Amino acid sequence: MSLETISNLEKSIIYIRNLNNCPPSYLNDPNRKEFFEIVWLKNEEPLHSLQDSSFDTKADWIYLIPPYRVHQLNKAGKNGELISFKRSVLEGEDKEFLLDLFKIFNVQGEFSCLRLAKETSAELGNIYKLIEDEYQKQGNNFIITKALLKVFLLKLIQVKEHEFTSHDIQQKRVYEFLMLLESNYQQVRNTDFYAGKLGVSSKRLNQILKEKLDKTGMQLIHDRIILESKRMIIHSERTIKEIAYELGFSDRPYFSRFFKKQTKLTPEEFQKQAKNHIESKFNTLI
Repeated sequence: MSLETISNLEKSIIYIRNLNNCPPSYLNDPNRKEFFEIVWLKNEEPLHSLQDSSFDTKADWIYLIPPYRVHQLNKAGKNGELISFKRSVLEGEDKEFLLDLFKIFNVQGEFSCLRLAKETSAELGNIYKLIEDEYQKQGNNFIITKALLKVFLLKLIQVKEHEFTSHDIQQKRVYEFLMLLESNYQQVRNTDFYAGKLGVSSKRLNQILKEKLDKTGMQLIHDRIILESKRMIIHSERTIKEIAYELGFSDRPYFSRFFKKQTKLTPEEFQKQAKNHIESKFNTLI
């Protein structure tokens, strides 16, 4: 398995760039949706608004963006690094590592953000240099690069370890649910199916999800449908009607009612809002 350093993500497994050297073709590449992204801003202001701005906001910030998110990042003028990798890079990893990884990437949200202390930035910088050096070698070695990337990710997990509780069977069920949801949300939209696959009752599954993610199974199913709806509205050329049918809705009005109930906006209003945001604001995530 080889690594490609070109901007065509269809032929890439891991993609690494300095933000100032990241081609526009990367941002517009349709295959980008399949990648986990680590956006590391160095000595920069954050890309999102902060509730607490009482401290110096110019710092090292890491944005962890899971696949299939509808964010749009304009990195113009920003100093830092970009690491993107496909889900397939994680194949064969143990569930405990994957669960921690999915948590720090906030797989049920748009992105997660870490503000790095200077010591942490220095440690991550040393690991990143090893990754970058291997990545840029002629005929680079995927196994070595993947191993170094895992070390980098484990360090990020360590940074947030105080937010984690011990690995119990319920956390593993949450992981299994999220994986089942990713594969089945377009076809199956009832909690009973997922509960049956996990060997628990729907009531028990909802209790577990509510405890761990503060949402019921149906809320998470709806969130995933809305997330895909938003991605398709922003990043595809399909009409709202075509998107509705592709997502399994019987007609466009039904899809529009569902979308507005979940987001308070019609699909058309969201499309217009997103377009205006992308055109008018720089260095932001949506």
